[in-house]
Amino acid sequence: MTASRTARERVRAELTKEIADIARRQLATEGAGGLSLRAVAREMGMVSSAIYRYFPSRDDLLTALIIDGYNAIGEAVERADAACAREDYLGRWLAICHGARDWAIAHPHEYALLYGSPVPGYQAPQDTIAAALRDTVVMGALVSEAYHAGALQPVPDAPATPSSLAGDAAAVRTIIPDVPDQVIYRSIAAWTGLYGWLSFELFGQFNDTINDLRGSFEHTMCLNARQLGLLR
Repeated sequence: MTASRTARERVRAELTKEIADIARRQLATEGAGGLSLRAVAREMGMVSSAIYRYFPSRDDLLTALIIDGYNAIGEAVERADAACAREDYLGRWLAICHGARDWAIAHPHEYALLYGSPVPGYQAPQDTIAAALRDTVVMGALVSEAYHAGALQPVPDAPATPSSLAGDAAAVRTIIPDVPDQVIYRSIAAWTGLYGWLSFELFGQFNDTINDLRGSFEHTMCLNARQLGLLR
């Protein structure tokens, strides 16, 4: 009985992966809005009703793809950070940025699913949150460690953080622990600067403007690091 159940579970896992792989290819041709369980079933040679045993709705399939995507970019960022010396905070920041960019360039349609326009009629469930935070948690740990090591310097002439933003800063502090509000908002600026660049690059906003994309990216991320206070 156990062996039979294990075999069924293995077959189910293989079919689930095949469905997700085909759906990812569909993202490249149809976009997230055109994702169709019936089309996936046709490509697999399955009747439409059979695929609903794996994904009851298009939204369930989208959620699975989103979680897979967030986990993949999170893993890429974690791996990039882990390859650096712990006290090399600037090196870690740049490695994190390049890890995110390398993944995004290799998986542009999955990146668009995560960070592009919302899919009409779809609302991501709570299930996506843990995966979505994986890359952010890596950055948060870096900033907190740098701050407590004295490697995060004050930024001259930086505007003071308004007291009205203290509540929002407190919420973000669950990801960037034990740092003042000013560091929270410098971190937000640096992190959104990273993903702003990635979206501009992948969605063609730099076309006919910037030719050395990798070099310009690294220089911009160094500027972001400077604004964050990572001077070494």
